[in-house]
Amino acid sequence: MANVGLLFVGAVLFLNGLMLLGKVDSRAAAIFNLFVGGLQVLTPTYLIIAAGQDASRILLASGIFLFGFTYLYVGIGLLMGLDTTGVGYYSLFVSIVALGYSFVSFRQFNDQPFGVIWLYWSFLWFFFFLLLGLKLEVLTPYVGWVTAIEGWVTGVIPAFLLLSGYWVQQNYSEIAIALGAFGVLTFGALWFVLRHRRPPGRPVEQYGAAGSPAGSTG
Repeated sequence: MANVGLLFVGAVLFLNGLMLLGKVDSRAAAIFNLFVGGLQVLTPTYLIIAAGQDASRILLASGIFLFGFTYLYVGIGLLMGLDTTGVGYYSLFVSIVALGYSFVSFRQFNDQPFGVIWLYWSFLWFFFFLLLGLKLEVLTPYVGWVTAIEGWVTGVIPAFLLLSGYWVQQNYSEIAIALGAFGVLTFGALWFVLRHRRPPGRPVEQYGAAGSPAGSTG
Protein backbone atom coordinates (compact mmCIF):
# COMPACT_ATOMS: atom_id res chain seq x y z
CA MET A 1 0.00 0.00 0.00
CA ALA A 2 2.83 2.39 0.85
CA ASN A 3 4.44 1.59 -2.51
CA VAL A 4 1.34 2.75 -4.36
CA GLY A 5 1.49 6.01 -2.41
CA LEU A 6 5.17 6.36 -3.33
CA LEU A 7 4.26 6.16 -7.02
CA PHE A 8 1.96 9.15 -6.69
CA VAL A 9 4.47 11.00 -4.55
CA GLY A 10 6.73 10.82 -7.59
CA ALA A 11 3.93 12.26 -9.70
CA VAL A 12 3.26 15.19 -7.38
CA LEU A 13 6.95 16.03 -7.06
CA PHE A 14 7.27 16.03 -10.85
CA LEU A 15 4.21 18.28 -11.15
CA ASN A 16 5.43 20.65 -8.43
CA GLY A 17 8.84 20.85 -10.06
CA LEU A 18 7.19 21.89 -13.34
CA MET A 19 5.12 24.42 -11.40
CA LEU A 20 8.26 26.02 -9.99
CA LEU A 21 9.71 26.13 -13.51
CA GLY A 22 6.62 28.01 -14.70
CA LYS A 23 5.24 25.14 -16.80
CA VAL A 24 2.16 24.33 -14.70
CA ASP A 25 -0.36 26.74 -13.18
CA SER A 26 -0.12 26.81 -9.39
CA ARG A 27 -3.87 26.50 -8.73
CA ALA A 28 -4.07 23.52 -11.08
CA ALA A 29 -1.19 21.86 -9.22
CA ALA A 30 -2.92 22.55 -5.89
CA ILE A 31 -5.70 20.03 -6.60
CA PHE A 32 -3.28 17.17 -7.19
CA ASN A 33 -1.34 18.12 -4.04
CA LEU A 34 -4.58 17.72 -2.08
CA PHE A 35 -5.25 14.31 -3.67
CA VAL A 36 -1.78 12.99 -2.85
CA GLY A 37 -1.70 14.66 0.56
CA GLY A 38 -4.96 12.95 1.50
CA LEU A 39 -3.62 9.60 0.29
CA GLN A 40 -0.38 10.07 2.26
CA VAL A 41 -2.31 10.74 5.46
CA LEU A 42 -4.84 7.92 5.10
CA THR A 43 -2.19 5.34 4.14
CA PRO A 44 0.02 5.62 7.26
CA THR A 45 -3.06 5.83 9.48
CA TYR A 46 -4.22 2.46 8.12
CA LEU A 47 -0.71 0.97 8.29
CA ILE A 48 -0.23 2.04 11.91
CA ILE A 49 -3.60 0.61 12.95
CA ALA A 50 -2.81 -2.65 11.12
CA ALA A 51 0.65 -2.81 12.71
CA GLY A 52 -0.73 -3.50 16.18
CA GLN A 53 2.17 -3.09 18.59
CA ASP A 54 4.94 -3.71 16.01
CA ALA A 55 7.25 -0.75 16.68
CA SER A 56 9.26 -1.22 13.48
CA ARG A 57 6.20 -1.16 11.25
CA ILE A 58 4.86 1.89 13.08
CA LEU A 59 8.21 3.66 12.64
CA LEU A 60 8.23 2.94 8.90
CA ALA A 61 4.66 4.19 8.46
CA SER A 62 5.14 7.32 10.57
CA GLY A 63 7.51 8.92 8.06
CA ILE A 64 4.76 9.07 5.44
CA PHE A 65 2.93 11.70 7.50
CA LEU A 66 5.82 14.12 6.99
CA PHE A 67 5.04 14.29 3.31
CA GLY A 68 1.28 13.91 3.48
CA PHE A 69 1.07 17.04 5.62
CA THR A 70 3.46 18.80 3.25
CA TYR A 71 1.23 18.19 0.24
CA LEU A 72 -1.93 19.19 2.10
CA TYR A 73 -0.19 22.35 3.34
CA VAL A 74 0.98 23.10 -0.20
CA GLY A 75 -2.41 22.49 -1.81
CA ILE A 76 -4.30 24.65 0.70
CA GLY A 77 -1.62 27.35 0.52
CA LEU A 78 -1.80 27.49 -3.27
CA LEU A 79 -5.59 27.71 -3.35
CA MET A 80 -5.81 30.32 -0.59
CA GLY A 81 -2.76 32.35 -1.63
CA LEU A 82 -1.10 31.95 1.78
CA ASP A 83 2.36 33.26 2.58
CA THR A 84 5.01 30.59 2.04
CA THR A 85 6.96 30.98 5.28
CA GLY A 86 4.85 28.45 7.18
CA VAL A 87 5.42 25.61 4.74
CA GLY A 88 9.03 26.77 4.37
CA TYR A 89 9.84 26.36 8.05
CA TYR A 90 7.84 23.13 8.20
CA SER A 91 10.12 21.94 5.38
CA LEU A 92 13.12 22.66 7.59
CA PHE A 93 11.57 20.40 10.24
CA VAL A 94 11.03 17.66 7.63
CA SER A 95 14.60 18.02 6.37
CA ILE A 96 16.03 17.50 9.86
CA VAL A 97 13.74 14.59 10.76
CA ALA A 98 14.47 12.91 7.42
CA LEU A 99 18.10 12.56 8.52
CA GLY A 100 16.88 10.45 11.43
CA TYR A 101 14.84 8.23 9.11
CA SER A 102 17.89 7.87 6.88
CA PHE A 103 19.95 6.74 9.87
CA VAL A 104 17.46 4.08 10.95
CA SER A 105 17.08 2.88 7.35
CA PHE A 106 20.83 2.24 7.24
CA ARG A 107 21.33 0.91 10.78
CA GLN A 108 18.05 -0.61 11.96
CA PHE A 109 16.44 -1.88 8.74
CA ASN A 110 19.62 -2.49 6.68
CA ASP A 111 17.86 -0.75 3.79
CA GLN A 112 20.68 1.16 2.11
CA PRO A 113 18.67 2.39 -0.92
CA PHE A 114 16.03 4.08 1.22
CA GLY A 115 18.74 5.36 3.50
CA VAL A 116 20.03 7.26 0.47
CA ILE A 117 16.54 8.22 -0.68
CA TRP A 118 15.83 9.79 2.72
CA LEU A 119 19.00 11.86 2.20
CA TYR A 120 17.59 12.95 -1.17
CA TRP A 121 14.42 14.07 0.56
CA SER A 122 16.30 15.85 3.33
CA PHE A 123 18.31 17.73 0.68
CA LEU A 124 15.19 18.71 -1.27
CA TRP A 125 13.17 19.80 1.74
CA PHE A 126 16.09 21.93 2.93
CA PHE A 127 15.98 23.76 -0.38
CA PHE A 128 12.21 24.20 0.05
CA PHE A 129 13.07 25.92 3.32
CA LEU A 130 15.58 28.22 1.59
CA LEU A 131 13.16 29.02 -1.22
CA LEU A 132 9.88 29.30 0.69
CA GLY A 133 10.95 30.08 4.24
CA LEU A 134 13.85 32.45 3.56
CA LYS A 135 12.44 33.62 0.17
CA LEU A 136 15.67 33.04 -1.76
CA GLU A 137 13.90 33.27 -5.10
CA VAL A 138 17.14 33.02 -7.08
CA LEU A 139 17.03 29.29 -6.23
CA THR A 140 13.69 28.74 -7.99
CA PRO A 141 15.04 27.19 -11.24
CA TYR A 142 17.41 24.90 -9.34
CA VAL A 143 14.75 23.76 -6.87
CA GLY A 144 12.28 23.22 -9.70
CA TRP A 145 14.65 20.91 -11.56
CA VAL A 146 15.72 19.03 -8.43
CA THR A 147 12.06 18.53 -7.43
CA ALA A 148 11.08 17.20 -10.86
CA ILE A 149 14.09 14.86 -11.02
CA GLU A 150 13.56 13.55 -7.50
CA GLY A 151 9.96 12.77 -8.44
CA TRP A 152 11.29 10.08 -10.78
CA VAL A 153 14.42 8.98 -8.89
CA THR A 154 12.92 8.75 -5.38
CA GLY A 155 9.28 8.11 -6.26
CA VAL A 156 8.18 6.71 -9.61
CA ILE A 157 11.12 4.41 -10.39
CA PRO A 158 11.54 2.84 -6.90
CA ALA A 159 7.76 2.41 -6.58
CA PHE A 160 7.48 0.68 -9.94
CA LEU A 161 10.41 -1.62 -9.13
CA LEU A 162 8.93 -2.44 -5.71
CA LEU A 163 5.47 -3.11 -7.14
CA SER A 164 6.83 -5.29 -9.94
CA GLY A 165 9.17 -7.27 -7.68
CA TYR A 166 12.46 -6.07 -9.17
CA TRP A 167 13.61 -4.19 -6.05
CA VAL A 168 15.46 -7.06 -4.36
CA GLN A 169 17.61 -7.03 -1.23
CA GLN A 170 20.52 -8.76 -2.95
CA ASN A 171 21.10 -5.59 -4.98
CA TYR A 172 20.69 -3.06 -2.16
CA SER A 173 24.34 -2.04 -2.00
CA GLU A 174 24.60 -1.48 -5.75
CA ILE A 175 21.33 0.48 -5.84
CA ALA A 176 22.44 2.70 -2.96
CA ILE A 177 25.80 3.44 -4.58
CA ALA A 178 24.12 4.23 -7.92
CA LEU A 179 21.60 6.54 -6.23
CA GLY A 180 24.30 8.34 -4.29
CA ALA A 181 26.52 8.83 -7.33
CA PHE A 182 23.61 10.00 -9.47
CA GLY A 183 22.50 12.55 -6.87
CA VAL A 184 25.94 14.06 -6.32
CA LEU A 185 26.79 14.27 -10.02
CA THR A 186 23.39 15.43 -11.28
CA PHE A 187 22.58 18.01 -8.63
CA GLY A 188 26.14 19.26 -8.58
CA ALA A 189 26.09 19.75 -12.36
CA LEU A 190 22.69 21.44 -12.16
CA TRP A 191 24.01 23.89 -9.57
CA PHE A 192 26.91 24.77 -11.84
CA VAL A 193 24.65 25.25 -14.88
CA LEU A 194 21.81 27.13 -13.14
CA ARG A 195 23.68 29.21 -10.57
CA HIS A 196 23.31 32.44 -12.57
CA ARG A 197 19.91 31.75 -14.14
CA ARG A 198 17.06 34.11 -13.28
CA PRO A 199 13.93 32.57 -11.71
CA PRO A 200 10.56 32.52 -13.56
CA GLY A 201 8.66 35.78 -13.69
CA ARG A 202 6.14 34.98 -10.95
CA PRO A 203 7.23 35.68 -7.35
CA VAL A 204 7.51 32.70 -5.06
CA GLU A 205 4.51 33.86 -3.00
CA GLN A 206 2.23 32.98 -5.93
CA TYR A 207 3.26 29.36 -5.65
CA GLY A 208 1.97 29.11 -2.08
CA ALA A 209 4.49 26.30 -1.58
CA ALA A 210 6.58 23.80 -3.48
CA GLY A 211 5.58 20.52 -2.01
CA SER A 212 6.99 17.12 -1.75
CA PRO A 213 7.17 13.89 0.81
CA ALA A 214 7.60 12.36 0.38
CA GLY A 215 6.96 7.89 1.12
CA SER A 216 7.86 4.20 1.01
CA THR A 217 7.05 6.95 2.31
CA GLY A 218 7.74 10.01 0.30
